[in-house]
Amino acid sequence: MGENASPPNAGNPVILADGPFAGWTTWSKGADPYETAIGPFCFRVEAGKVRCAFQPRRDHLNNSGAIHGGALMSFADFALFAIAHNALAGASAVTITCNCEFLSAGGLDRMVEAEGEVLRAGRSLIFARGLIRQNEIPLLAFSGTLKKIVSNPLG
Repeated sequence: MGENASPPNAGNPVILADGPFAGWTTWSKGADPYETAIGPFCFRVEAGKVRCAFQPRRDHLNNSGAIHGGALMSFADFALFAIAHNALAGASAVTITCNCEFLSAGGLDRMVEAEGEVLRAGRSLIFARGLIRQNEIPLLAFSGTLKKIVSNPLG
């Protein structure tokens, strides 16, 4: 596989078979090298709603011992795609906006979760929003816009 080539099943969801997220879905099994490095970020559908999660590690922390804002923003971007998964209907997409408001600090003690909703799904744009929580405490509110694309822009 070349340096810019995508791994097999790139962009297709993968159901994890083992570990704490067995039965959850991810895209980070190599398809997205950045998410693979900082994840796993996972999602599943429960009672018709998408729930995303990750277990924070020491390397997700900033120098104050809280989850780094960049880690939460990366998770928010992942969550936008998971929330929009049905609206994407198998299409590829890119993030064109991702707005984040930090509400509280998170730590290593519990899993971090996100839920949200699609506000509008058009022919080429999907608007979504959500909230990231840890132990029911809101950490970050986010919203964003995804643009469906026909082919890989680096293709």
